[in-house]
Amino acid sequence: MGFSFRPPERRVWKVRDLVASVRTHIEREFSDAWVEGEISNFRAPESGHLYFTLKDGDSQIRVVMFRSSARLLRFRPADGLQVVVRGRVTIYEDRGELQISAEHIEPKGAGSLQLAFEQLKAKLEAEGLFAAERKKPIPTLPSRIGIVTSPQGAALRDILNILQRRHRSVNVLIFPAQVQGDAASFDVAAGVRFFNQHGNVEVIIVARGGGSAEDLAPFNNEGLARSVFASSIPVISAIGHETDFTIIDFVADLRAPTPSAAAELVIRSRQDIEDQAAALHDRLTRAMRYRLLMGRQALTELSQHGAFARMMEVIRQRQQKLDDLTHRVELAQRNLLEKSRRRWEIVSAAVRHYDVRLVLTGMRKELESRTTALGSVMRNVLLQYRVRSERLETALRSLSPLAILDRGYALVFDANGKLLKDADAVKIGDEISARLAHGQIDAAVTKKQT
Repeated sequence: MGFSFRPPERRVWKVRDLVASVRTHIEREFSDAWVEGEISNFRAPESGHLYFTLKDGDSQIRVVMFRSSARLLRFRPADGLQVVVRGRVTIYEDRGELQISAEHIEPKGAGSLQLAFEQLKAKLEAEGLFAAERKKPIPTLPSRIGIVTSPQGAALRDILNILQRRHRSVNVLIFPAQVQGDAASFDVAAGVRFFNQHGNVEVIIVARGGGSAEDLAPFNNEGLARSVFASSIPVISAIGHETDFTIIDFVADLRAPTPSAAAELVIRSRQDIEDQAAALHDRLTRAMRYRLLMGRQALTELSQHGAFARMMEVIRQRQQKLDDLTHRVELAQRNLLEKSRRRWEIVSAAVRHYDVRLVLTGMRKELESRTTALGSVMRNVLLQYRVRSERLETALRSLSPLAILDRGYALVFDANGKLLKDADAVKIGDEISARLAHGQIDAAVTKKQT
């Protein structure tokens, strides 16, 4: 009985089929793998995808993180950073290379939030956003305060309670914003821009109560930090508790340990101002009393000086002389009045014996006679002047050059209004004007004869 040996059937793979088959086996086996290594050759093109190589000693594997996962990262990967990558091990078929399609990356050692915080803090500090000389002063006793926070949060209630207790007349404008979650940074930045666009407040408070690092992460946003820095209105950051620090705490013009402390910092108590005014009033009163006491003492010392006594004696002598002169003036006035009274009595007696009506009648007749004579003389003078005026007017009209215009003549003037007497005074093309008996004609010289 014989046996025949048949070689196994040979299977020939196409490259793409082989790579696809291996890819399927690998993805099934390593669908959720955690891989640790060092980042190198990091690239972040405009597409938003991330590409880098993960190294461990002499071994390496390529990693790709697509944009949908990359935008969720809270830090920026960089060469030399030790990380842990979670993802699906697969094969890039176009090159047949093994790679990891990453869904999550976290730094080894420091957490991603802390690393993102340190990276952004170093970047903004290098640009000068934390510089003290760029910070704006907080106004004293502002009348209008803008608050960007959650309307349901305890931080807003704490701020309003303190403002109500310390200064009731202050006006508060609230911009409702989310203070937790991915949209919080955009809401808070929109609130800061809103108050700057409308210019209706003197200071802005960005407030949020305490929370975990993840809860405070929206306030470590670069866009929010730049909005706070660009604000022309002073901004007070009141985020979390006293030990919590966020990026906008460094960018803001003033950091408050808590929201309540922000309300106390932004506005001084009215009682504090009244106490300060009362203290100043007491100091001024004491100073004035001291000055008056010193002045009274100095005046007393001067009054006891010998020179002051001699001065008083001179003043008393002058007062006595003034009284004497006053008495003499009064006597002279009485004598003058007595003389005037006697003279008036004499004149009155003389007038009583004089008939005033006869004198007035004679004066009236003389006045009427002279008035009549003056009127006659004036009429004669006016008549003579009128005859002379008519004669001169007749002579003037006969000598007027305009009189000849009624006989058909004209007066010709050049462009400057000068009377023309010679044809040589103008040239061809010059403008001239002719005055007629009725009206005026403007023309140009087209031909002339001399």
